[in-house]
Amino acid sequence: MASNSALLMKTIFLVLIFVSFAISPATSTAPEECGSESANPCVNKAKALPLKVIAIFVILIASMIGVGAPLFSRNVSFLQPDGNIFTIIKCFASGIILGTGFMHVLPDSFEMLSSICLEENPWHKFPFSGFLAMLSGLITLAIDSMATSLYTSKNAVGIMPHGHGHGHGPANDVTLPIKDDDSSNAQLLRYRVIAMVLELGIIVHSVVIGLSLGATSDTCTIKGLIAALCFHQMFEGMGLGGCILQAEYTNMKKFVMAFFFAVTTPFGIALGIALSTVYQDNSPKALITVGLLNACSAGLLIYMALVDLLAAEFMGPKLQGSIKMQFKCLIAALLGCGGMSIIAKWA
Repeated sequence: MASNSALLMKTIFLVLIFVSFAISPATSTAPEECGSESANPCVNKAKALPLKVIAIFVILIASMIGVGAPLFSRNVSFLQPDGNIFTIIKCFASGIILGTGFMHVLPDSFEMLSSICLEENPWHKFPFSGFLAMLSGLITLAIDSMATSLYTSKNAVGIMPHGHGHGHGPANDVTLPIKDDDSSNAQLLRYRVIAMVLELGIIVHSVVIGLSLGATSDTCTIKGLIAALCFHQMFEGMGLGGCILQAEYTNMKKFVMAFFFAVTTPFGIALGIALSTVYQDNSPKALITVGLLNACSAGLLIYMALVDLLAAEFMGPKLQGSIKMQFKCLIAALLGCGGMSIIAKWA
């Protein structure tokens, strides 16, 4: 069921990519400077290339450390998944993801889709970024809810009618007796759905930011971007790694999910380098495609961070039983959001 949900989300994003490429040429009458090389003196392709190659390996290592740390935490006594420290770290990482959606991805989408390089109508007449982020959040909610409902119905042990058979209620008024271990199984499914959908949103975002870094030749900003993205990927990876750990996948699935997260940003950078001769980040087609993807990714990340990560943690029995732990986790989440807000100055 979780795999079907992930497949549906991938299909939606692929359709969006094709649609954005299809409508870009027809809706982009741009000024002459759009799609041309910048006159910025910091633009130097020869000096930028070695920095990009370094970025590939440095960000790859940072991503591997971030996503791998929670997966090996079972071997460290004070970092057990049911421990307080792990919960606090997970809230911090959830704050990172929330800050990414609000402070990085969504503002980038607004900036791109309101660029002067795009035609006044329709791009400046309607807030496409906010609309698509809202729609993405609702679609994620629907997939999340339906996957859980279908799993619960599939695993019900039987159907028993209410009442005593005397016609005191509708014929379809039924209850589904639950297996003793069904509650834990349902929670496990929730963790797996969360891990897959969260990874999908992060991967889309990671490829986009990697593509932007790989395509730019501005040496004045690349160094700051590398440092910011290393921090970003490491702590975002910790949030994803914690979800993967709680999903209790096989070791092979854990490795595959961690591998795809770690390589997506370096892959985006390599793709940006390869396309740097034809890809211009201020061209109408690039602005529309990346802007739409960022809006969808922002809605997904914001929903996942608030609903499936932070709200689920704060409303769970562990934090509800301790005001002190709630305060610690709230501070951790605020620190995560604050860290990403500071990095927004450079990335």
